[in-house]
Amino acid sequence: MIIHQRHAWDLTPKEAMALQSRLAAEIVCRDDFGPVARVAGVDVGFEDNGATTRAAVAVLAFPSLRLETSAIARLPTRFPYVPGLLSFREIPAVLAAMERLNVRPDLLLCDGQGIAHPRRFGIASHLGLLLDIPAIGVAKTRLTGRHEEVPDERGAWVPLIAGSETIGAVLRTRRCVKPLYVSPGHRIGLESSIAWVMACLTRYRLPETTRWAHRLASEKPERPL
Repeated sequence: MIIHQRHAWDLTPKEAMALQSRLAAEIVCRDDFGPVARVAGVDVGFEDNGATTRAAVAVLAFPSLRLETSAIARLPTRFPYVPGLLSFREIPAVLAAMERLNVRPDLLLCDGQGIAHPRRFGIASHLGLLLDIPAIGVAKTRLTGRHEEVPDERGAWVPLIAGSETIGAVLRTRRCVKPLYVSPGHRIGLESSIAWVMACLTRYRLPETTRWAHRLASEKPERPL
């Protein structure tokens, strides 16, 4: 894949927050995509006590959810850990991994937030905008917003609210497990985001896209003998 960089990455946290606020105005929270034959999971891990960022992209055929191809990239970690600014710490390595793919996914499911973010510009929104690919944020924890209790039933969800705005959904993917925080990233609406997360599930709490990407991003690297 060819990546067109939109901005520099050597920013201060204050500059990064200002950039998020500007770019958030370009996010499209409605369905803007055609048939989906490939879904991709994106996840990031760290090596060398955080000095190295390890990003993984797993591309699965849909609807079989079989792994079609994958890519891993490692880059030095340049940006500090700041809640709400994880995309500036993680996306450079993700883009390097995306460049190594020989196919273009039709839909991205990111381990992180979409618009369920203080400035409505989480990693799924950031990545979706840079790649111009529909993207969904699928997070394991809440970053912002409030919600009611989710019924303990597979597929049940309640709105995630910030002020008077619905910024995502709290989705129960299995009974008796913690829900996921799903939000549109870019070029997709909330109802479709929920439907696609459910379509990428098997018998686990996390969608197969996330499970494959996490495995690639976080498993211990092999050491030479």
